[in-house]
Amino acid sequence: MRKEIEARIQKALDQIRPYLQSDGGDISFISLDENNEVKIKLLGACENCPMSVQTLKLGIESAIKKAVPEITRVIAVDEDMESAL
Repeated sequence: MRKEIEARIQKALDQIRPYLQSDGGDISFISLDENNEVKIKLLGACENCPMSVQTLKLGIESAIKKAVPEITRVIAVDEDMESAL
């Protein structure tokens, strides 16, 4: 079941990835935890973009939750995975 959910998350990310890449950014799936929270990493131009919080909530989280309604939250983590947006 978990692998199937992760596959659906990856498919959702693959659908929004071209939009991020067109602005010089990208996204990487990090993990899915036991509370159905998804951790992602914003890459490239998205990493330090002042609009990254809006991109995360309005674009990425929305797309993932539409494809995978079980997801409760999407969190962007930094390189050390210690802080989240």
